[in-house]
Amino acid sequence: MSLAHRPSPSVVVAGLLAVVLCVGGCGRPAAPRASDARSAAAPRPVTDLNAFLPQPIGAAIGRPPWIGHVNTVDLDRDGLLDVIFCESQENQVLWIRQSPRGVFTEKLLASDMSAPVHVESADMDGDGDLDVIVSSMGVVFPDNDRIGTVFVLENDGRQNFTPHAVLEHTARVVDARAADLNRDGKMDLVLGQFGYDQGEISWLERTGPWEFQRHVLLDLSGAINVCVDDYNADGHLDIVALISQQWEEIYYFEGDGRGGFSTKRMWGSTNEDYGSSGLTSADLNRDGRPDLVYTNGDGFGPAATPGPRPWHGVQWFENKGDGNFRFHRIANYQGAYSPIVADVDGDGAMDIVASSAYADWNNTNRSVVSLVWFRNDGRMNFEPRILAKEPKDLITLAAGDFDGNGQVSLVTGGFYIYPPYDSMGRIVLWRKQPQPTR
Repeated sequence: MSLAHRPSPSVVVAGLLAVVLCVGGCGRPAAPRASDARSAAAPRPVTDLNAFLPQPIGAAIGRPPWIGHVNTVDLDRDGLLDVIFCESQENQVLWIRQSPRGVFTEKLLASDMSAPVHVESADMDGDGDLDVIVSSMGVVFPDNDRIGTVFVLENDGRQNFTPHAVLEHTARVVDARAADLNRDGKMDLVLGQFGYDQGEISWLERTGPWEFQRHVLLDLSGAINVCVDDYNADGHLDIVALISQQWEEIYYFEGDGRGGFSTKRMWGSTNEDYGSSGLTSADLNRDGRPDLVYTNGDGFGPAATPGPRPWHGVQWFENKGDGNFRFHRIANYQGAYSPIVADVDGDGAMDIVASSAYADWNNTNRSVVSLVWFRNDGRMNFEPRILAKEPKDLITLAAGDFDGNGQVSLVTGGFYIYPPYDSMGRIVLWRKQPQPTR
């Protein structure tokens, strides 16, 4: 989920992110530095609109949907991949179950979630089934009150879920990830708390069945995403966090395996309108070290109408070891959000897919595109391939093998707060199409 900058209002998701918030403020944004605004050295995009076939799944569109986050998981562990997602306007967390293969049925998992914007799954209580972790903002739009909540939906093993509010009355929460940070055999939680004027990066240490002790790692507003992995190969889990608003920074928290963390600011932009919108962790170059892929595409707000920002795009932070990362600009991309890493074409090289939200949709020549695959040629050169020009405002994106054939499918969710309410999609499954033989 993500938000905006204080000097220049905008919208963002967390997302790992994924939702929309509008933040007011004053002052002109700082000019982008040359390295932020430069044109990426990449080939012209290839239009490949037939590569994936879109299929709406789940309920029909009623009022304009606010899909804050989608995730793919085999929730009932029947061998078929499902979708879980947040409807931030309806305060609901929902499950689209696949059973049998190719048949999708939507089910309500929890209501009264108070603006849920991110959903993950993990076996939090060690009973062998998957529970659901929900990040709740309280309200989507700006608010300084401590109205955030972290919920764990406890699975009884038959996919009936009991909600536990494990943290309440806190700065608005936009991302929560499960991990055993202190190696005590119990699952802890890492939190990105956007807040508004106040926010934090924190973690919740498991102290009882549904009790946690909170530890603040960084007292800074505007968190969007948190990622957890062993980035320096020392055997201990570390945390990386993306901070938006006027900060536009990425922080690295090196873990000692006992719940202690040292903090380093690993990257930042001097452009306060840079528009951070998503961060994900994956081994992009397959060298055995987890990298980071980052989008900046936030560009909407009361005083900043949707429109092009020449610095919007997709970046790769290559993990060089020992907590050091090298910045690579992958491509320019208007309104870039929700990056994911997957081998889309099955050639053994990891690709990037990103969606677009709140870009220049009023452009009469429809040059804006909503879904782009950045194809890796195996030598870390990325060719942009346009997969879709609609639906628009695809603020969240996930991937997985839904057909059991080893091929990657995509799932998108739309978030519509700005008229005209056209070209909408709620939950859409994008299946890879067979390539013609030559």
